[in-house]
Amino acid sequence: MNTPISWLKAYVPELACTDKEYSDRMTMTGTKVDGVARLDKNLEKIVVGRVLSIEKHPDADKLIVCQVDVGEETVQIVTGAQNVFEGALVPVVLDGGRVAGGHDGGPLPENGIKIKAGKLRGVPSYGMMCSVEELGSDRNAYPEAPEEGIYIFPEALGPVTEKETRALAEAGKLDSEEARAMHPVKPGMDAVELLGLRDTVFEYEITSNRVDCYSMLGIAREAAVTFGSTYVEPDPTPTEDEEGDVNDYISVEVQDTDLCSRYTARVCTDVKIGPSPWWMQRRLAASGIRPINNLVDITNYVMIEYGQPMHAFDLDTVAGHKIIVRRAKDGDKFQTLDGQMRDMDHDVLMICDAEKEIGIAGIMGGENSKITDDVRTVLFESATFNGPNIRKSAKRIGLRTDASGIFEKGLHPTNAEAAVNRACQLMKELGCGTPVKGMADACVPIPERTRIPFSAREINAFLGTHYAPEVMLDIFAKLEMDYDIEKEEVIVPYFRQDLKAMCDLAEEVARFTGYENIPLTLPAGSSMMGGLPYNLRVQDIAREAARFNGFSEAMTYSFESPKVFDRLLFAQDAPERQAIRISNPLGEDFSMMRTTPLHGMLTSLGTNYKRKNKDARLFELANVYIPKALPLTELPDERSMFTLACTEKVTSSL
Repeated sequence: MNTPISWLKAYVPELACTDKEYSDRMTMTGTKVDGVARLDKNLEKIVVGRVLSIEKHPDADKLIVCQVDVGEETVQIVTGAQNVFEGALVPVVLDGGRVAGGHDGGPLPENGIKIKAGKLRGVPSYGMMCSVEELGSDRNAYPEAPEEGIYIFPEALGPVTEKETRALAEAGKLDSEEARAMHPVKPGMDAVELLGLRDTVFEYEITSNRVDCYSMLGIAREAAVTFGSTYVEPDPTPTEDEEGDVNDYISVEVQDTDLCSRYTARVCTDVKIGPSPWWMQRRLAASGIRPINNLVDITNYVMIEYGQPMHAFDLDTVAGHKIIVRRAKDGDKFQTLDGQMRDMDHDVLMICDAEKEIGIAGIMGGENSKITDDVRTVLFESATFNGPNIRKSAKRIGLRTDASGIFEKGLHPTNAEAAVNRACQLMKELGCGTPVKGMADACVPIPERTRIPFSAREINAFLGTHYAPEVMLDIFAKLEMDYDIEKEEVIVPYFRQDLKAMCDLAEEVARFTGYENIPLTLPAGSSMMGGLPYNLRVQDIAREAARFNGFSEAMTYSFESPKVFDRLLFAQDAPERQAIRISNPLGEDFSMMRTTPLHGMLTSLGTNYKRKNKDARLFELANVYIPKALPLTELPDERSMFTLACTEKVTSSL
């Protein structure tokens, strides 16, 4: 999970700390920061420049000489880039500045590359125009950048914050020329800031039980409590001015509710495909997601924001305007969006329309439902699938995606509704679609929120602390837990599926009061006399007697080969031949559980004899496994047998 600090501050606006403070404190409260990357590392003295004129280099056919306005002055720059033109706005690193490197396609140097004024083929050059690679990025983050050449800024940026986009949408001015030109790009401006590179990206090591932290909102909640800041969550509640009825567009049927506990669908009409706003592109790029278009970007944005994978269908390609969630049939073939044919079986859950399969649930959509630029009506799906089934299905068909990686950890059904509403809200705010009123929802009864009995005394005893109940309840309130005073129970929010018992509450107290503040204490408890049960005492006496007579203890494998019985000359109807077969053996020689210890001991004696130890004396206390019936219907009878073996006549006092 990667989170840019600029995006995080959209939900924790009061967050003010250095990168190191953030990393250290988040790690100490249990959200371990595994890596920190400054996007503007080694980027110095880089501004916007406007190319005023271009002349051919007098002594080099592939070089040009440009006069570039960088705000307070005009500098001369010699370049070999072929995509610059008079009037172009480009990033320029000035004399004495620094770039990350990357112009040769190799790894970025640790300290970047310093740019100095000099001469190129006899003509002075006082800076360098930059490509996105030289700024430490690539075309995945800036798809509008040329494959080769200098990055060209637009004349103006539209809304650069989510707040500006929302205000324009409410005023009905989102598509106006005024909105598109609201942030003009001018010479001398900080090019690094304009490109969204004044940012830090934190990478986390999230444990599998904290599925809520595989989202921006989950990390934001943790950060808000850690730093004592206010957490501001988006409100995806549909507005009252929505029109129409979703039931006129789509119906949903879930046939296998054991694999899909909830499937929600919403519809947006009047869809307009185009680029997403600058702020959304920059947030996605900083999180490692390539911006594509407003529709795809919205589904990716919501997946990162809510930790809820989504999928969008062109409603006109959904036969019968009906969604059916069911298992695949054994032997089915299905072509996914990546163009590959996949082999299906009965355990793989499919998303289907009235005629055909259109997607693999929780993994990837189908080639037959791919959205094109001609789409006019979009169906958003947001569902809750069985986590273990998604993991096994992804492995079975050989296709693991970002979506399956989240689904397999187990999502709560309430998250699906919030995510699909958020997607429709963004469609409206970005001016790329009109949400239809209502939501098609196939849902099994949602379990009530978990209740955990609260006892400050037990928590303090568990931690070895002396915190007051008010301190604990204040922490729980900040973590969005409710407290039932009458029943003295803590009510866990739906997104914290990891909280199930008193020890989990104790961990939350320890995390946010500081592990370092837990005092050193001696283990508590009453002492008592220890002792061994009768059967273990008998075994100890047997071992002691064998060792007294010169025997060494042997330990042989419990797994044996079926050929053992022939070697030991057991009759075909001997009861020892009724052995338990292992379903996943290491090999044929280890494919059954032993019913006699003789073969292991004789093999050990033979090995000793071959190695010139002709006076071997061995004993073993070994379990044998006698089935009550085959095939097994209950656990076998495990009997402990004491075996003595030697290769010389022994005079013993046993």
